[in-house]
Amino acid sequence: MSSQRTVVLLAAALLARSSVDLPAHAEPARLPPPPRAGAIEWRQRVDPAPRGATLLRQAMLDEHNRARAALALPPLAWDERLARAADRSARALARTGRLAHASQPRGSQRQGENLFAGTRDAYDYAAMVREWLDEGRAYVNAPSPRFSRTGRWQDAIHYAQIVWRGTARLGCALASGRRDDVLVCRYAPAGGAIGETAY
Repeated sequence: MSSQRTVVLLAAALLARSSVDLPAHAEPARLPPPPRAGAIEWRQRVDPAPRGATLLRQAMLDEHNRARAALALPPLAWDERLARAADRSARALARTGRLAHASQPRGSQRQGENLFAGTRDAYDYAAMVREWLDEGRAYVNAPSPRFSRTGRWQDAIHYAQIVWRGTARLGCALASGRRDDVLVCRYAPAGGAIGETAY
């Protein structure tokens, strides 16, 4: 991530194991709008990014499954139950303006979670997921939580959840607050179990 950007990603993947969990979040961050072609500074988009439930679902599946296919991992399937849970969480986060992971049960009912927040209407769905996928540059397929080249698991955890081999289902939702869009994706089974590798 360039130094021009301040923070917007919050740590992903809540861990599947109930005995030892990584901290549930990284430092909060906020992304300004993306630069327009030829722009030197960050600016608001002239036209709002396209929105809609069908477009969201397709973009989420396409971006997630493209990354998984590159590693010969099975594709994720859309799960309406996860999408409803993501929607409740996204609405609450957008309403409060505070980016934080939802409380999760321990054990097999735990869901993985990736969060994104950025300037309202500035990012299309694919660009939001690509913020998580860009963490692949820092990722090494080592046992969790040592899967980041930087030594900070927070720098690669969104990507790790996306490519976690045991994850089979995905559900996402977007909600808009006064200034920001908040995207929440939920995953089952959750990735990031301590001592295991993603693939």
